[in-house]
Amino acid sequence: MKERNFLDTVMEFERQLESLQGQFHALKEFVAFMMEEHQSLQQENSHLRKRLDEIHAVEEEVLKQSEINAKKLSHLDIGEGYDNLARLYHEGFHVCHVHFGSARKGEDCLFCLAFLNKQNG
Repeated sequence: MKERNFLDTVMEFERQLESLQGQFHALKEFVAFMMEEHQSLQQENSHLRKRLDEIHAVEEEVLKQSEINAKKLSHLDIGEGYDNLARLYHEGFHVCHVHFGSARKGEDCLFCLAFLNKQNG
């Protein structure tokens, strides 16, 4: 009887080992799949980071260029605008907010002069 019980125990142990071996094989396949997926994601992430860095560099260059252009235009616009208003004033029209566009009738307007002096300063 003892031999039969011992033989059953050994056979049960063998079945458990086979089951564990099957589980271990499945786990090994899963780990291999996950490692491949991880490597693939790392490569994709690296490519995306490089592309993002390129895009940021281009955006920064465009922003710098637009700031430079805006500064150039703002200096030109202020000068041209002032020149146009001064020309209109000397042609006999009001450029102040009170009487803008109406004829001055030859006399100087303190509002226009104050406005033009503020623009000039």
